[in-house]
Amino acid sequence: MEIFTFTISTEMLNYLIIPLLIFLARVIDVTMGTLRIIFVSKGMKYTAPLIGFFEILVWLMAISQIMQNLTNVFNYFAYAGGFALGTFLGIYLEDKLAMGYTGVILMTNKKPEEIIGKLELSGHDVTVVDMKGGTTSKTMIFLIAPRKKLRGMIKVLREVDPDIFYAIEDVKYMKEIHHLPEIKKRITSTLISVMAARKGK
Repeated sequence: MEIFTFTISTEMLNYLIIPLLIFLARVIDVTMGTLRIIFVSKGMKYTAPLIGFFEILVWLMAISQIMQNLTNVFNYFAYAGGFALGTFLGIYLEDKLAMGYTGVILMTNKKPEEIIGKLELSGHDVTVVDMKGGTTSKTMIFLIAPRKKLRGMIKVLREVDPDIFYAIEDVKYMKEIHHLPEIKKRITSTLISVMAARKGK
């Protein structure tokens, strides 16, 4: 019975396998590092340290191989390449996860009733402010929206007003107040009534 054996040469180990392992380790630890920084900015005080623990563990494995093979230039390229790809993957994954909430400020020259109606039908509570600047008047709409719903919401808004201005900012901390939506709705209804009365004069 013929037995096949597979042997790894020193050259293959030094110039292929070790650089590949370093590259993969860097991809993993930098991806976790990028996510950790994003989680820290969002105030996730339990998730961020846990990710940091595994991040530094993988990093130590990668750097130990570099220190043992300082003359191998392929290790340096693998280390740098893994860092670049890990940064990209970290940002990509965070964008796909879309955790947390964002504060959205909308400004439009058009009548706000349709925009407000679409937002409220989508389950968003809005606050409306009638503003004037110079000879022009605008309507500012403010709301807090989950990041997962942000792209769909902006798409709907631009269908109503292609020239709508919007500014988006991450919300780090938010305290839920259960009676706030009713207050917002009353404020919104009052403001719309006042605006309609002004335009009717």
